[in-house]
Amino acid sequence: MLRQRQKFQKLVEQHKNRVFSFARYYLGNAEDAEDVTQEVLLRLWHHGMDLEEAVLAAWLTRVTKNACVDALRKRQTYQAAVTTDTEHVAHLLIADEAPAPDKMLEAKQIRQRIEGALQKIGEPYRSIVVCREIQDMAYEQIAESLDLPLNTVKVYLHRARKMLREHLTTQLPYETVNS
Repeated sequence: MLRQRQKFQKLVEQHKNRVFSFARYYLGNAEDAEDVTQEVLLRLWHHGMDLEEAVLAAWLTRVTKNACVDALRKRQTYQAAVTTDTEHVAHLLIADEAPAPDKMLEAKQIRQRIEGALQKIGEPYRSIVVCREIQDMAYEQIAESLDLPLNTVKVYLHRARKMLREHLTTQLPYETVNS
């Protein structure tokens, strides 16, 4: 039992951030993402401890996506108000070591618009973008995780990027979208 608990703790440390990040971007808020993360880690304890490391990441992504879908179904009214990790998105958008307050505000506004646009695209596009652009998963991992053919993942990712670009061009200045 002790070995199993140690193995579980090791797996939790390796994968909890990825599970939380996926859930946070998928659901649009940290509180629901925390609930989903706990649920997924509980499922890992009950059903995923015997999985090989090679398939564990894909299994966790699939379980996380399904838990997110369940959470959205339970939620009576889903709002596009989104909160995410400001530092992560701001770091991607503004390359200052210590951004000025106006830059941080600009980054926060851009992040909110990006997240709003992400919430507007449907499934499986949103999941594919989150897996590829935020979780930095390989195309093969995405295909396995979402149970889609590899070429379908590539085509859907292309379409999702185009949809996001279209949503953002109506909201953001030209220089920001095309830089």
